[in-house]
Amino acid sequence: MDNGSLRDLEVFVAIAEEGNLTGAARRLDRSLQAVSRSLQVLEREAGTLLVARTTRQCRLTTPGEQFYARVKQVLADLAMARAELAEYATTVSGRLRICGPTLFGPRYIAPLLAAFLARYPQLTASLDLSEEYDDPATSGADVTIRIGETPDSNLVARRLGTIRRVTFASPAYLEARGRPLRPADLKQHDCVVRSALPEASLWRYRSKRGVEEAVQVRGRFESNSTAAINEAVVSGLGIGRAAYWQIGELVQQRRVELILTDYELSPLPLQALWLPTRRLPARTRLFVEFLAARLESVAL
Repeated sequence: MDNGSLRDLEVFVAIAEEGNLTGAARRLDRSLQAVSRSLQVLEREAGTLLVARTTRQCRLTTPGEQFYARVKQVLADLAMARAELAEYATTVSGRLRICGPTLFGPRYIAPLLAAFLARYPQLTASLDLSEEYDDPATSGADVTIRIGETPDSNLVARRLGTIRRVTFASPAYLEARGRPLRPADLKQHDCVVRSALPEASLWRYRSKRGVEEAVQVRGRFESNSTAAINEAVVSGLGIGRAAYWQIGELVQQRRVELILTDYELSPLPLQALWLPTRRLPARTRLFVEFLAARLESVAL
């Protein structure tokens, strides 16, 4: 596989995950023309349409969805292979300082950090978890794992994955208040919101036809704790939105139900952030590559 072919595959994955060519170009720091050209090359080689385009968005065709699943795994395997090769040429030591989200950290970062430390016996690490954003400029962290857009354009960002978000409620709440069928129905319901986030009460949806809709929600309970919000929804205090990985087990246990499944909440990027530096320490660079390779194939 030459560099051109690899770039074309990276462009295709970015288009699939961003939902449009402009977002893919921004994510890869490439021109819109270059992104469009890469997609055309892939579709010409495939002999079929991979992406259905409109003026505002792109959606994968059935062949495109199948191709995306294969390509994503290929790129994940390649990233892992590169990370493993780099280990042979690098002696890693010192202390690695990491900041991350409170719920995501124990479930995903900590196990991967343990595996990373097992590879490098001379390396030590600390993992600080918080509900709030830890600015790398003041936290002293070598790398910060963040769910959401980069708040500081001066930081270096490496995308690790995409977080799928869903709307959910308890069976008891739905039985008592009814099931909303479209986003506008949320105005007649109690919603549980994250108090620390800007525009926390403005929920944005997109229909399968690509129509976007923003709804101002209200409710009787809010919190700056994701765990508290999810528990409040389970208890029947209202409708919530969350990353699917946070509530997937609750869905399987039938303690909550997914609603508005015909409407998509905008997904959130999972990113590794660090301060710009001329020479990134090997321990930081290898850990970020390790995370990217391992999380690439994880359904978030």
